[in-house]
Amino acid sequence: MTPSLRIALLSSLGALALAGCGDSKTDPAKEQDVIAKIAAPEGKSWSEVVSFDADGSAVMGNPEAPIKIQEYGAFTCGHCASFAQESHEELKRDFIDTGRVSFKLTPFMLHPIDAVAGAIVKCAGPERYFPLADATFLEHENFIAGAQAAPAQQIESAMGLPPAERFNAMAAAWKIDQFYQARGVPADTVKQCLANVENVTAIEKGTNDGQKKYNITGTPTFIINGQVAEGITTWGPMRDRLRTMGAR
Repeated sequence: MTPSLRIALLSSLGALALAGCGDSKTDPAKEQDVIAKIAAPEGKSWSEVVSFDADGSAVMGNPEAPIKIQEYGAFTCGHCASFAQESHEELKRDFIDTGRVSFKLTPFMLHPIDAVAGAIVKCAGPERYFPLADATFLEHENFIAGAQAAPAQQIESAMGLPPAERFNAMAAAWKIDQFYQARGVPADTVKQCLANVENVTAIEKGTNDGQKKYNITGTPTFIINGQVAEGITTWGPMRDRLRTMGAR
């Protein structure tokens, strides 16, 4: 996609200060006492407990976990995909399922693709949210392949459509609709979701709110207990931080 087309697409969703993918500083933490494990609801593991927060982001795990992680992650971001690929099993098994840690994912918009994908993933509902987000990151090359191959003329044509039709046309051009349909999202769900422009612009709003609150300059950006976790963009440092905070 050419830079000029990318700018035009972003302008169609409103003014947005773009952040890059990855980069941060160091932020050491002192070792804290071990936190006792917290039992999950009967018949469930904590990683199966998912709800939407007040800001519309999905939260996995114990809502009262003493360690709360929030990720601002872009579905088009390779660093975000790498974090998910390195962390997803261990993060759930050793941290979220102990009840000590909750994980909140707020989709961040680096590109209009992020807004369209974020809308579809949320529209699928809380039970499907993290499986679909994981699929997007774990199968990242497949996810972005369609977008990379999309003819610019097709995207430009989609931009000329009324808003209620525009994002379905973009999803089709980028083959995002096919990606999620192949992973269990009904075609009607995708169409209805993207026909409601508010589902798409909600991703932009979450991005702008995150930038305003935390001055985010790259993805992934992690917030731990309300503070930006500077220096942490990969799983190893995050795992070490969680252990230092008592999840060990």
